[in-house]
Amino acid sequence: MIHVLPLSFFDRPALTVARDLLGKALIRQVGKKMICGVITETEAYDGPQDKACHAYRGKTNRNAVMFGPAGQWYVYFVYGMHWMLNIVTGSKDYPAAVLIRGVGEWDGPAKLTKALMIDGRLNGKTAVKKSGLWMEDRGVQIPAKAVRQTPRIGVAYAEEWARKPYRFLLEGYNADQWVSSRSSSSPA
Repeated sequence: MIHVLPLSFFDRPALTVARDLLGKALIRQVGKKMICGVITETEAYDGPQDKACHAYRGKTNRNAVMFGPAGQWYVYFVYGMHWMLNIVTGSKDYPAAVLIRGVGEWDGPAKLTKALMIDGRLNGKTAVKKSGLWMEDRGVQIPAKAVRQTPRIGVAYAEEWARKPYRFLLEGYNADQWVSSRSSSSPA
């Protein structure tokens, strides 16, 4: 059964959400066009003590969304050319988020935002159908052996926080192999 992830799914620690997003579907609707892919890579950014987190130096206009309620999109521009897509996690006023790094065939955060037509207009919107960008559980079951946990990418400036295993990715992704089997036969 397919269902939109409830906001309560995101109201948990960033590391838990980052792991649990693997195998979920990210859906983007623009007008009548709908694009969908399975989330294959994420990175957690966990609060004001995390030196790689945008909230490390406190609340700013740019990162204010991270301090809001769980389930809001945090979309920001980097290097003057790329949009990055994050989902806010955890309790309000505790700034944490998960960067969506890979979806389906798009193996990089800039590639996926370009392919899915994601930009700053989604910043602060809630991850529900009405926003045009949401996530669904489509019954994909991810075994623990299929998940690799590594340090995050591109955060060497974060000292000891750069080595924390806050990046999650699927090894040898094959959705058909992980879809939970459901019997379609009727009872006798």
